[in-house]
Amino acid sequence: MVNLSKKLLFAIEAVLDIAYNAGNQPVQSREVTRRQGIPKRYLEQVLQQLVRAGILTGVRGPRGGYLLARERRRITVGEIARIVDNSGDADGPDHDPGSSALGRKVIRPMWLEMEEKLMKGLDRITIEELCMRANAVKIENEADRRLDFTI
Repeated sequence: MVNLSKKLLFAIEAVLDIAYNAGNQPVQSREVTRRQGIPKRYLEQVLQQLVRAGILTGVRGPRGGYLLARERRRITVGEIARIVDNSGDADGPDHDPGSSALGRKVIRPMWLEMEEKLMKGLDRITIEELCMRANAVKIENEADRRLDFTI
């Protein structure tokens, strides 16, 4: 079950921040924390989860940080939601064994149907699309500021 938690929202924001601000250089977690206000304790945990899942790549060293592991058009919000989701938890509506017949036969199927529709919608939204939205509303991009065209 998709759980719209702070952790999920932070994960989406972190991936978007890295995609939007990286350019060709890794983005350090402290930069993401500074720009997005994501508490460091949440951020490091989420970033490591995303590295293990192949969304991000960790770069070691003094100028290290995180980069997207794939093109941003190939990463969807649905994929991030599945990675961060607490689907293994037994406290979702489809795991409660002590429910009534109405709950099991009407409410749970309705809930699962709505969740499926939500996930299909999230699977259609790419990080590329979110970057274009950020650009359209003129959110400053730090990668552009690092570019130097002097000869």
